[in-house]
Amino acid sequence: MTITISDLLRAAAERAVPVVRGITDDQLGDATPCAEYDVRQLVDHLFQVVVNFQLLAAKKDTDFSAEPLRAGHGDWREDFVRETEALVAAWAVPGADQGVTGSMNMPAGLVGRMALGDLTVHAWDLARATGQEFAPEPVVVREVRTAFRELAPTARKMGVFGEEYPLPDGGAGASDFDRLLVLTGRDPGWRRQ
Repeated sequence: MTITISDLLRAAAERAVPVVRGITDDQLGDATPCAEYDVRQLVDHLFQVVVNFQLLAAKKDTDFSAEPLRAGHGDWREDFVRETEALVAAWAVPGADQGVTGSMNMPAGLVGRMALGDLTVHAWDLARATGQEFAPEPVVVREVRTAFRELAPTARKMGVFGEEYPLPDGGAGASDFDRLLVLTGRDPGWRRQ
């Protein structure tokens, strides 16, 4: 049986949603492993990702220039649940992973894996920042690592990824997820202060 992007996004969302639900309002100003964002900003960025990548699945243009202000407003945790469900549904539409996307003009399958990567890596960022446990689905990690290895040089030039973080002992004993995190410039051992 073939695993679709929608299946992978569903698996990633099932791991990310409990993390977002576990964030307390008093943690919204805390630092995250994603240095340019605190918890509030990272939640808002993740909203931006799940909403815009719904449009990209439908081959529509997106606007990543303005991030929404969702965290801390209304029932933002349940809004995130609804938006991730809509993301999964958008990528389940026949043909969503075929051809090229809207304004990104990239292969749709790769773009779907970008959304998968953001949902997975940023869920880890938020879990670490707020003292929660997070273990991604192994099949999701494999898919994201493959896509991110392809995207890493361009992502670094654009400032989306940091330089690859060095693993101690040359990576002996590092998990696949640790290897994914260092690929994006993250320290897998990051802990909140």
